Amino acid sequence: MALYKGPEPEGKLIFAPHGQASQFTLGTLSLSDLDRSPIVQFSRWFGDAQDHPCALSTAELPSGRVSSRFVYLKELDARGGFVVYSNWATSRKARDLATNPHAALVFHWGPLQRQVRVEGVAERCPRAQSQVYFDTRERGSKIGAWASRQSQVLIPSSSSTSTSSKNETIQSQQQQQQEQSTRGPDGGGGEDKKRQQDNEDDGRAQLETWVAEAEQKFKDAGDDIPVPEFWGGLRIVPSRIEFWQGRQSRLHDRFVYSRPEGRDGDGPDEPWTVERLSP
Repeated sequence: MALYKGPEPEGKLIFAPHGQASQFTLGTLSLSDLDRSPIVQFSRWFGDAQDHPCALSTAELPSGRVSSRFVYLKELDARGGFVVYSNWATSRKARDLATNPHAALVFHWGPLQRQVRVEGVAERCPRAQSQVYFDTRERGSKIGAWASRQSQVLIPSSSSTSTSSKNETIQSQQQQQQEQSTRGPDGGGGEDKKRQQDNEDDGRAQLETWVAEAEQKFKDAGDDIPVPEFWGGLRIVPSRIEFWQGRQSRLHDRFVYSRPEGRDGDGPDEPWTVERLSP
């Protein structure tokens, strides 16, 4: 890989950080390699990969603002639905999907030089199905699902203290700073600063309080904890699935399966159209 050695162009903080990027040479993809079903094809590629996170993108309407985050695919059902799990009450993706049910997934498997893009309409899974998956999680993760108000702002405890307490804190900090200045850089001031930072709360305490409340709620439940009503599976019914295999000189192989939106199934009565796309 040749590194870029020229001057940084004006106005650029980062420019061609890796110079000429390495070539994609591990594989090829042709129409004859593909299964009739994109679901079967995806299962094969998924089995070849060593890591399975994917980016889930949603868009809020009417603003059109798009947001993305990494999640883990937990299920691919026989009908071809891609299922992920999360909080559907307070999260950003929940707010987006409440206004726009369309969603997209992107899987990137760098070591294999492959990508898969999935686009479709999302729907909530039945609670009974979500409970089946929830039962596979460790107890701490179950408690975490109950405790977290996902994406809500956590309020530092210091912001709720009285004015007098704030003044006392400020005076104490000023006194510590003055003592540190008299001791000099090697007089132990660093330890006091670290101790002060350790005692400060940036909002984590509120989360830990919620966790403690959930622990108390289920203290006698062992691992037999019910799935929260606000938490569970999201099933994306695909109408478009693209398979991407890296090739030399960026002349990649791309094939897209597509079908009309609203089809839910992967049988012979739900045919897919397959086309090669230009890289």
